[in-house]
Amino acid sequence: MSAARSLALAFLAVVVGLMPARPAKAELLDFDALDGWMEDDHLAALTAFLGTCDLIDQPDWKPICAVAADVPKDDASARSFFELFFRPVVVGQPPALFTGYFEPELTGSPIRSGRFQYPIYRRPPELQDGVAYHTRAAIEGGAIAGRGLELAWLDDPVDVYFLQVQGSGRIRMTDGTVVRVGYAGKNGHAYRSVGQEMVRRGTHSLDQVSAPKIATYVRSNPATGRELLDTNPSYVFFRKIGTLRPEDGPIGAMGRSITALRSIAIDPKFTPLGAPVWIEKDGRRPIRSLMVAQDTGGAIKGMQRADIFYGTGKGAGDAAGTVKDPGRMVLLLPIDRAFALLEDD
Repeated sequence: MSAARSLALAFLAVVVGLMPARPAKAELLDFDALDGWMEDDHLAALTAFLGTCDLIDQPDWKPICAVAADVPKDDASARSFFELFFRPVVVGQPPALFTGYFEPELTGSPIRSGRFQYPIYRRPPELQDGVAYHTRAAIEGGAIAGRGLELAWLDDPVDVYFLQVQGSGRIRMTDGTVVRVGYAGKNGHAYRSVGQEMVRRGTHSLDQVSAPKIATYVRSNPATGRELLDTNPSYVFFRKIGTLRPEDGPIGAMGRSITALRSIAIDPKFTPLGAPVWIEKDGRRPIRSLMVAQDTGGAIKGMQRADIFYGTGKGAGDAAGTVKDPGRMVLLLPIDRAFALLEDD
């Protein structure tokens, strides 16, 4: 998942590009200022936090992570742990922008046959990180075809595109086996929003752009749709992941499985990977929940910006695909770090 993301990413750059730049600002809060704090499942949040806590290498986090491992497994103890070792800090100026992503489940074949005509590729050996490689249009046009790099074949080019946007997925092969695939690299070209291009062309207004609308438009207009997808030159390569259990989430930016409705993708320039983040998402399905910053994304930029992982499969995709909501995100930082941030402000 790491560098590629969410169904929503196909249109996020539209929204982010229209948001005015704001000066950095940090505000220290008390826990009773967090809307819904007492009602959350803090034990679920602690479990997600423990999944990657040992990977945070800053000295001030290490003793906190050691204590976290010994916290009694009940909600009251989990809540007390967070309240004792952290302080809530708002970095930047709300409203935040929340979107959603998920792990798709697709149908595929290990070989090209029948309806399975659209490949996903493993990373080419000559690909160098940060160096521009073939564009999406060139790759889709066959620039690396026939070299044995095909990892699987899908039956829908739209699924190929959005699998790349998500960065990971499950592919049920024709023989009944399920292959988990994850991000292995990209072609060195900057991500360009297909949603923004649709707005520019006048096919949709800004408020109409969503992942389902993009998919419907491309499928209804095959030739124009494929050309539209190619306006995003960025292309993602995959690898098979054989170490995950069926119940495990996909691998996030920290190299561990992420958790539905407890993991978020953030901009690591402003939110430390591994940090707990209190989410107050408004909109049609409000969320008041403690999550963990365990992933990143190419279109996830800014201080008040998070992409919420909704889980695996169609239901998760339906829930995630239309999320584009305001609210507030509050970092939980070790106490000394929180006060130091205020001093630097």
